Amino acid sequence: MKKTILLLLILCLSLSSCEKDDICDENTSTTPRLIITFYDFNDGSSLKNVTNLKIIGDGMTEGVTYNGSSLFNGNQVAIPLKTDAEMVKFKFILNYDDSKTTFIDVDELQFDYTRSTIFVSRACGYKTNYVLNQANPYTHTGKWMLNISVKNRTITNENETHIEVYH
Repeated sequence: MKKTILLLLILCLSLSSCEKDDICDENTSTTPRLIITFYDFNDGSSLKNVTNLKIIGDGMTEGVTYNGSSLFNGNQVAIPLKTDAEMVKFKFILNYDDSKTTFIDVDELQFDYTRSTIFVSRACGYKTNYVLNQANPYTHTGKWMLNISVKNRTITNENETHIEVYH
């Protein structure tokens, strides 16, 4: 009888030390990307698709990947900002073609921002939010992007446009 009680006591103590599994819910907000929406320069209220847009980060050889492709077609794109720096630079190559070695439609955008790291949970870890600089949020060189407008300087989610590009 004493052995049974002792065995039950050991079993109860060992089970009480178990912890709930920490799993990060897929709906939990993570580090947001910068949302850029493209508009028609001649009609500022009309969305305008880009064709075979390739976006390459400074110092990188491969483009940002969207659904398994480094070419993007559409009117809105999400690009990652650096979590360990306060500036990032991208080349935006319109009408990209692998068979070409030189490109006509290349614009460069540098984004300047401040970062804040926020603890989400033990399972999810940390996320970084960004705020584009007030005085100089971006630097632009190129020719196919005719006008760039900052719509929302605070980047805390991917549910809204942060930058509007007119082409």
